Amino acid sequence: MIIESQLFKIGNFNFKLNHLLIIGILILSFSISLTLRSQILDYGTELHEFDPFFNFRATEFLVNNGLLEYLDWHDVLSWYPNGRDISATSQTMLHVTAATTYQIFADNIDLYDFTILFPGIVGALTTIIIFALVRVVGGTTAGLLGSLLFAISAPIIIRGSMGWFKSEPLGLFYGLFGLYLFLSGIKSHNKKISIFKLIGGGVFLAFGLASWGGIQFFIIPIGIFIFTLPFLRKDFRFLIWSVPVFVISLLLTTAIFERPGMGFVLGMGGFSLIIPVIFLIICSFIQKFNNSKNQTRNYLILLAAIIIISSFVIIINSENHFLPSPSFRYLNAINPFLTTTDPLVDSVAEHSTATIHESFFMHSILMIFAGLGAWIIFNKLKSEYFPTFPKHLITFWIIFNKLKSEPSKDFPRDLMVFTLILGLTGVYVGSAFVRLELFTSISLIFLSSIGLSIITKDILSYKKQLQPTRNKIIKISYVGGILILMIIPLVFPASNWVSILDEPASILNGATMYDVSTNDWKESLEWIKLNTSSDSIVLSWWDYGYWITTVSERTTLVDNATIDSKQIQKVANILLSSPDDAWSMLQETGSDYVMIFVAGQKFQSTDETLLYLLEGGGDESKKMWFMKIAGVPVEKYLHSDGISGTDYFWNETLLGKMIPFSLVAYTHPPSNLVSLTYVPGFTGIYTNDIKFSKDSDGPLQLVYASSSFIEQKPGTMIGIFVYEVNKNYISSQNLSNSKISE
Repeated sequence: MIIESQLFKIGNFNFKLNHLLIIGILILSFSISLTLRSQILDYGTELHEFDPFFNFRATEFLVNNGLLEYLDWHDVLSWYPNGRDISATSQTMLHVTAATTYQIFADNIDLYDFTILFPGIVGALTTIIIFALVRVVGGTTAGLLGSLLFAISAPIIIRGSMGWFKSEPLGLFYGLFGLYLFLSGIKSHNKKISIFKLIGGGVFLAFGLASWGGIQFFIIPIGIFIFTLPFLRKDFRFLIWSVPVFVISLLLTTAIFERPGMGFVLGMGGFSLIIPVIFLIICSFIQKFNNSKNQTRNYLILLAAIIIISSFVIIINSENHFLPSPSFRYLNAINPFLTTTDPLVDSVAEHSTATIHESFFMHSILMIFAGLGAWIIFNKLKSEYFPTFPKHLITFWIIFNKLKSEPSKDFPRDLMVFTLILGLTGVYVGSAFVRLELFTSISLIFLSSIGLSIITKDILSYKKQLQPTRNKIIKISYVGGILILMIIPLVFPASNWVSILDEPASILNGATMYDVSTNDWKESLEWIKLNTSSDSIVLSWWDYGYWITTVSERTTLVDNATIDSKQIQKVANILLSSPDDAWSMLQETGSDYVMIFVAGQKFQSTDETLLYLLEGGGDESKKMWFMKIAGVPVEKYLHSDGISGTDYFWNETLLGKMIPFSLVAYTHPPSNLVSLTYVPGFTGIYTNDIKFSKDSDGPLQLVYASSSFIEQKPGTMIGIFVYEVNKNYISSQNLSNSKISE
């Protein structure tokens, strides 16, 4: 074949045309992924979202002060007055990797710009890792298809674009690379190569855990996979040293880091690997000393005993906590029904459960490819069970049927089972949080690329006695159809896999629903930095804590680390308390300034009065979560729509008084009706009304308002308001006490 033609030779390696094709497709995957991840830069080169600002600040500290200082760093600008132990509460490997690569490759550019580029480049490089990983399981064709599908996967790119200097891109890079080395190591027949791969797999998977806690997901399919090995392979002499080498390497490397550290090794995560290894070793002894035909039965009895004992241990541990348990978020991923039990977790948008519409939008192309491959193979197998399988599970049936046949070099039996395990666990875990949909995507990429590769090989090797032209038409039509299916979600509908990624960085629109790019937040944070004393303490909702400490270099009470839920609850209670009570609480916290964020639309009425719609995604939209976290009755503060404030909210709470607007009326545009009182389905219309002006003698004094609020013209308002705490304020209660003493 022409594709096997030798181009040149380097030592013992023959470089053929197919190698050039592989390199070309990988370059294409990398380029597509990088291009999609770069769209956000059209709005400006800024870090995206909230956590990246902390990660930049931590990386900057590491670059400027060195690793030892970083490991000993107790940050006093966050979580006042207790501060924060950075290395024990951070994705340390993210900071170390970024600082190291910056000093090696990019010391001549600004660190801020480097951290903007870092996640996009690392994410694009992961297309090569996924190629190698899928290739180990399903062959070169499957690997190339997996690389292309990974390059265009919306859930993965959304959480790995330029500026997304968070944990997911690097965590996936390390985690998938570690998984590749593990599977490649147990597949290899060269012991010397295997041991290096297995040790490396453990080390890099541990790096992934230290970069992003979500990589703990991979522990689930790996642990289950180890349980299945005695049933699938007979080379126990290899397995009883190779698998423990990987697990020991993983646990020892993990123990080096403070997070997840020994809590993971001696907790549920570590035992999820240690117990399967013990099971594997015991099975090897059963196989060695019991040559009866009942070995499989004995394995099953032992496995059932382990499952029963483990279940009792988990139940007892939930009461006594003698083993370190994962945090609530990780438990929520295992049990999605826990989502509604913690309002703090619920309040985070990325912790919401994906709807059926969202899941289909994010994975439709993967489901279609899996269904297409299954349909063709299923017809070849003449199976009667085809109609009973959902489309995204049909590839499971293909692989299951292949298990009946002898294992092939490209698709070993044990790795087929691993693919099934990864697919099932990935789909299940992704059902908990929108954030974890990327694991669903990875699982479906595995299944789709393997199923599609089977179909492709059959189609391209089609040699039925037809006219040569007809054979070519069939093959060209197939390739063209696959390309069209891959392109459709990138261009259709209007909200597609490309357009959904085309949005400004959060600091440019306040993470609101508005597709605008303004300097309101940047100017406001700069104002705080230049116009407040360096020891000032700023109280705000926890969303904005990282922006204040990193950009404004001021101390905050809470931030996105959510280290102390009680502290966040205290802030919520302050904002929802009466102005007098809130002022007393502000004195107790030592706060000097209070900052709120209000987003909305400005428009002119018929008499050219400027009116406002306040439902844009600022604190005016988040206030329901303030109430749930504070533990107060929501109905006291909000009407039945969960958005419109009651008279009590507007007139009796500090937050209601700080929002510089007053209700004019409620309107229902479709019917052109107006009401002075709340009516379900109606929307509030507001007018400008500053209650705590700069010259007032109230508990707070407005000292700064962002430009889009000050500008008296219609358009989007990204309103940041900074109030100074009036230290000389005399509350009504103190005034009454003073008169009584007199």
